[in-house]
Amino acid sequence: MALEDRIRSLREEARKKRASPVPDAYQGVTKDRIAAVLREIDRYTADQCDVVFALLDDEHDSWFTTAPAGTTFSAGASTAHIACHVGILQRGGRKLDREGRDYWLKPLWELGAVEKVYFDSKSRRFIQGHPVAKSSSSSYRLADDFKNILKAPDKQWHGMLHAWINEDQIRQRLALQAQMVESSRSLVDTKHSDLIRACCQHYAPRFLPGYEIIYIDESDGDRISEPDHDNLYRAGIKIELQDAMPDVLLWNPKSDHLWVIEAVTSDGEVDNHKVAQLTALAKRSGKSGIGFTTAYQTWSEAARRQGRYKNIAPDTYIWIQEDPSKHYLAQAFPSK
Repeated sequence: MALEDRIRSLREEARKKRASPVPDAYQGVTKDRIAAVLREIDRYTADQCDVVFALLDDEHDSWFTTAPAGTTFSAGASTAHIACHVGILQRGGRKLDREGRDYWLKPLWELGAVEKVYFDSKSRRFIQGHPVAKSSSSSYRLADDFKNILKAPDKQWHGMLHAWINEDQIRQRLALQAQMVESSRSLVDTKHSDLIRACCQHYAPRFLPGYEIIYIDESDGDRISEPDHDNLYRAGIKIELQDAMPDVLLWNPKSDHLWVIEAVTSDGEVDNHKVAQLTALAKRSGKSGIGFTTAYQTWSEAARRQGRYKNIAPDTYIWIQEDPSKHYLAQAFPSK
């Protein structure tokens, strides 16, 4: 059953029992307390309040289906899990827009109130950081020290919060999180990030001379980082929420032409839908055109994917990392 259907079923079960789908408090913390804490540090929005409330949920089992028995939602929840908890379970509507995570997750992560974790399916446990980019296993949970503030007695939480919000403390928390991400990379498969790097270091210089890399989607932090914002602005490109972003976007300043690279280790080839979306972005930005490449690590992976899906769009290229000296143009048989 799809995630959204599962959560609607949870709500419906509660309705049949004439019970609320969520309690007034998780771990003794109400939404009123969350709102008061967030307002104190000028971070309150309804979405962020409900996200924090979701991440306190210790009554529902983890929504990772392979998590060990006894693992609760609060141990770590993906963006999709949080979006469904807030939008469907709490509000009875549609899940939050995933692309809006920059507004309802990023501000909390920047403070260290929320930390990034990753559900490693092999060890069936959560590890620190997001070592695999754009993975459905990338998750979030509340940091213990922020949770302690939320759970503190009325006369104590203000003082605890003001000590916690100190800029030096914020920097220390974020630096520690960054260290934990690096240590976690060795525990999991990072082949998608490795393939993206190969595309940038080997494919682009050989086959796309004159092009500059202006955007790389290799992380689970900001959807668009500050350096990427600067590069996109320089290239005259404005990204909107509905735009599909590639793994790598390049720009040729002389020809004003764009190029897209998709590094495929599980899915995400340059198909007809992706061509249409990104061509529309190029036209809207006044560019002279746009080209496309789908990259695989090995011939066997390319054969496995294309033997099943056959979804490479016509007039786009394929590059194989293990056979890096050439790339291949996919052409449709001309119609009569």
